[in-house]
Amino acid sequence: MAFNPKKRQTLAAGAAAAVAAFLSACTSTPLTPAAGTGPVMPSAPGAGPAVVPGAGAVPPLSLTGPVPPAAPREFRAAWVSTVANIDWPSRAGLPVAKQQSEAIAILDRAKALNLNAIVLQVRPSADAIYPSELEPWTEYLTGQQGKAPSPLYDPLKFWIDQAHARGLELHAWFNPYRARHATAKSANSRDHISMTKPQTVKTYGRYQWMDPGEAEASKHTLDVILDVVKRYDVDGIHIDDYFYPYPIEAPGAAGEAAALEAGNVPAGGAPRPELDFPDQPAWQRYLAGGGQLDRASWRRQNVNQLIEAIYTGIHREKSWVRFGISPFGIGRPDRRPPGILGFSQYDKLYADAELWLKNGWLDYLAPQLYWAISPPPQAFDVLLDYWLRENTRGRHVWPGLYTSRIDGTVKSFEPEEIVKQIGVTRSRAGANGHVHFSIAALMQNRKGISDQLKSVSYQSAALVPASPWLGAEAPGAPKVGARRGAAGLDLKLSAGKGATQYAIWARYGEEWRFTTAPATRGEVTLADEAGVQARAVVVSAVDRLGNESERVTAQL
Repeated sequence: MAFNPKKRQTLAAGAAAAVAAFLSACTSTPLTPAAGTGPVMPSAPGAGPAVVPGAGAVPPLSLTGPVPPAAPREFRAAWVSTVANIDWPSRAGLPVAKQQSEAIAILDRAKALNLNAIVLQVRPSADAIYPSELEPWTEYLTGQQGKAPSPLYDPLKFWIDQAHARGLELHAWFNPYRARHATAKSANSRDHISMTKPQTVKTYGRYQWMDPGEAEASKHTLDVILDVVKRYDVDGIHIDDYFYPYPIEAPGAAGEAAALEAGNVPAGGAPRPELDFPDQPAWQRYLAGGGQLDRASWRRQNVNQLIEAIYTGIHREKSWVRFGISPFGIGRPDRRPPGILGFSQYDKLYADAELWLKNGWLDYLAPQLYWAISPPPQAFDVLLDYWLRENTRGRHVWPGLYTSRIDGTVKSFEPEEIVKQIGVTRSRAGANGHVHFSIAALMQNRKGISDQLKSVSYQSAALVPASPWLGAEAPGAPKVGARRGAAGLDLKLSAGKGATQYAIWARYGEEWRFTTAPATRGEVTLADEAGVQARAVVVSAVDRLGNESERVTAQL
């Protein structure tokens, strides 16, 4: 996974036009590209001052004037999958030092690309990548479920600390109901829910699944999530698209791959026969208790109750931790735009994402829009517009991009497809970010996608958009001192309570450039480049909800 960045290049006219379209689509906090990567952070928290490149970075559009513009805002994240060792660690049983070095490489790549968040899978299959009294260690760390890393360490805390040292958010990603993946090799450990509460777990094809109709199963998932919220300094809690399982054919196995490619109805044919989820005991208890819903509505209600409980529970514990959901990208059949066809998560996964948006039971929606812009049955732009229309409560909409479809197969995307999808997202009011699936494609720089993102889409750092419904009080303004050093302008920074980042504008010649630094760092150096020095600096403090303080101008 070695990566050699290309030499920085001047922004081409086509790229400038794309950025201009992005600027015109922004509302209160437009994202204005500026040159320069973020601070070059050391691998270990607390080591040495950060150094910010100066005029040698990618030249931006001209940003001139007596004061800098509003801070750029965009959620830029990548999913890091642990299940089946898709992204991290690269294989089960790696030595701890190798696990840690791979994590650091991922975080360094994210920082170098000007991403600002990582969505890390911490619960692949009712197991954990962290020490837990509720669930066993995952086999994807050590090769055996229930076996701890040796020497013992806490991978989740390691990821959080290293992410925050680089100014990256860390969102903990949970699979809400899966109990065993088809790729699992070791036996379930004695403390796995399939052993401790076997009545809550059902076998479905090659998977084991916690039954959403069993109250103990839902309570267990809620307890697991809130345990992480209480014990860890996460920035977000994230759940994926696995509610009731993707249907498999009876007999045979299709699952989510078939849903993504074609849906359940062949062209000109009848629906394929499906194996029904074996939740008969819970369903019969519901009816015996006087339940009036039909079975599909009852299943959706089971999921809805968990979603609401997670949202309420998270914010009861920590008001600043955002809750995000990444559902399958096609909406309810009765609401779809003309021409949109395919799998119905509403009818098959019993996921009513539209209701969750309507009721405000999430802080961000990351619908998996894993199709190209051009094909009409599942067109990226049409589906994005659909979810934006459904977002009546004004939550964040950050579409999931299928960056890993850049894979060399006959169905492979070209890198330009992902760049265009980012441009489409930026052109829509209400869509202020995106998430790449998955980090592997960016680590491998498939077909030069990482190079293109850095040179075209991510020329400067960006703040995560604010979430005012969770709190809008601005942090106190920072204290800023500056003096000329041997290699640049040395800043001494001090932030007040609640601040997690500095937003820094530096003026080189007539041009303003933007970067960020973690508030834990007291020193940042704005490097000279080719004799050009930063001649004006404006700094603000930013809290965990993205609220920004008053700006302070450094006295040079």
